[in-house]
Amino acid sequence: MFIDRTDAGIKLGKALLKYKGQDTIVLAIPRGGAEIGYQVAKALDAPLSLIIARKLPLPWSPEAGFGAVAEDGSIWLVPGFRSYLTPDTVEEIIAGQTAEIRRRIDALRAGRELPDIKGRTVILVDDGIAMGSTMRASVEYCRNRKAGKVVVAAPVTGRDTAGDMEGIADAVVILELPPNFRAVAQVYRKWYDVPDEEVLEIMEKGRERDKG
Repeated sequence: MFIDRTDAGIKLGKALLKYKGQDTIVLAIPRGGAEIGYQVAKALDAPLSLIIARKLPLPWSPEAGFGAVAEDGSIWLVPGFRSYLTPDTVEEIIAGQTAEIRRRIDALRAGRELPDIKGRTVILVDDGIAMGSTMRASVEYCRNRKAGKVVVAAPVTGRDTAGDMEGIADAVVILELPPNFRAVAQVYRKWYDVPDEEVLEIMEKGRERDKG
C-alpha cells in the first residue's frame, strides 16, 4: 500500500537505481504518471518528459478499451477486436483519441517534441498498469524510435499483465502484484484524478531540478 503517488514514486525510484548513469531518460504517461516519473527521474538524476498515449475506449463501455494509440500514431489493438467493431467506428475512435493526444501535447508539453531517445535507456512509468494498452502503445513508440533499452516500471499491476509486459519490454519493474488486482487505486490511500494544472506544476519542478 502506498500513501500517495509521491510515496509510490520514491519507492519506485529506489527500485530502479541500477539504471542511474546509463544515459537514461524517464518518460511518464500523464496524468497519473507525472508525479511517479518526477520522483523516479529525481532518484536517477535523469531527464523527465511526458509521453502521450490514449486508450481506445469501447463505445458502450468507455472504461474498457480495445487498444491504445501513442503520439506518433503507434497503435496496439486487442486481438480479435474487429469482430465487434466496424472499421468506420474504429477509425472514428482513433481520430478522437489522436485529437486528445494533440491537445495534451499542446497543454502539457507546450507543443514540444519528445527528446531523442535513439540508443538510450528509456524508463516508461505510470501510476499503475491496469489493462496495459497505453503502456503497450508507448513501448511500440520507443521501439519505433530505436530506443536502446525499454524498461516498463510502475508501482502496481496484475500478475498476468506483468507477464505480458515482460514479453514486450527489455525489463519490467513492478513493486506490488496483488493477487486480487482490480484497479490501480486499490493500492493508494490517497487517490484522485490528476488535473492538467498539477501535471504542469510537476514538470516545472522537473525543469527547475535540471537547471540546478
